[in-house]
Amino acid sequence: MRPPGCPAGEAGGRQPEGRRRSWRGRVFAAALLGLAIAGGAGCSTIGYYAQSVGGHLDMVRRARPVAEVIADPATPVPLRDRLMLAREMRDFAVRELQLPENRSYRSYADLQRNAAVWNVVAAPELSLELKRWCFMIVGCIGYRGYFDKDAAEREGSQLKAEGLDVNVYGVAAYSTLGRTDWLGGDPLLNTFIQWPELELARLIFHELAHQVAYAAGDTTFNESFATAVERLGGERWRRERGLPASDDVAIERRRREFKSLGERTRAELDALYRSSVSDDDKRAGKARILAAMRAELQRLKTESWNGYAGYDAWGQRANNATLGVQAAYDELVPAFEKLFEQQGRDFARFHAEAKRLAALPMAERRATLAAISR
Repeated sequence: MRPPGCPAGEAGGRQPEGRRRSWRGRVFAAALLGLAIAGGAGCSTIGYYAQSVGGHLDMVRRARPVAEVIADPATPVPLRDRLMLAREMRDFAVRELQLPENRSYRSYADLQRNAAVWNVVAAPELSLELKRWCFMIVGCIGYRGYFDKDAAEREGSQLKAEGLDVNVYGVAAYSTLGRTDWLGGDPLLNTFIQWPELELARLIFHELAHQVAYAAGDTTFNESFATAVERLGGERWRRERGLPASDDVAIERRRREFKSLGERTRAELDALYRSSVSDDDKRAGKARILAAMRAELQRLKTESWNGYAGYDAWGQRANNATLGVQAAYDELVPAFEKLFEQQGRDFARFHAEAKRLAALPMAERRATLAAISR
């Protein structure tokens, strides 16, 4: 899940009167929901929830049904073609992957910015343990999202001043877990609609997976499950569409090598941080390990990834926070892939088992997945 954050500004354009009445009703209902969520919280927390509601409502207000955008003569042909393709992906997700049939990704919004939200993640200077923020509905998670980049940067600066390693990064999409279907669900966005076909399909499958199984307070379970669904579903989409296997092979090799580099770096840092050497020695060792990681990242880019620069920015800002959040998306994926095989490669059975695991206490859930991995 990629949670909402801060206000995104005014949405332009007038609405027909009937739609304006409907909109005011939805704003009122959402505001009540926001106050209920934040009930009993301090002023800063209430403010955060208020801007989360406002930012998401701005996004919903901008959204138009995909069929309407496709039929609009003013819609540019490239966008029309991508929306038609995304509609096929959405139908495929229901038909072949047993993902939810609802209003999510049946509308489109142009946010007029390059990210849906900006996430803030933080970790101590000499630890990979992410700082966690706790919310009444989604539980405790290792990141905090903002609709406004400046607000995210301010939060990041404050955390840096406290001595934490911090990463602030833009996110193309986030999930409301299917709980805002009454508002129109999560829309397709300009922030990702022009992605390469296979990557677009995977993103849609990933975000829909969050609506299937969600364990409050367990970011690693949630993101690993969604990542497993995107990979499994992406491969099925590739075969259905007859896309070149080389496309998927190149993406997977790159991801596998990047993941392996991250795992090795985390293991080295974790061993260093747990050692008995002085903090000064740990800081020096940390600098050496991160420098070696960046050098290896450049070598992979040149020798294995055909100059692919998609990880450059990540490498430049790599620290405990970036490495900690990377683990959340990867750690349990092998276990979920084995679980899929155990369920006969049947998505309905796979989703049912993921839901069952999500309902277990965290210790039992992790023990079950660990047993599956062996």
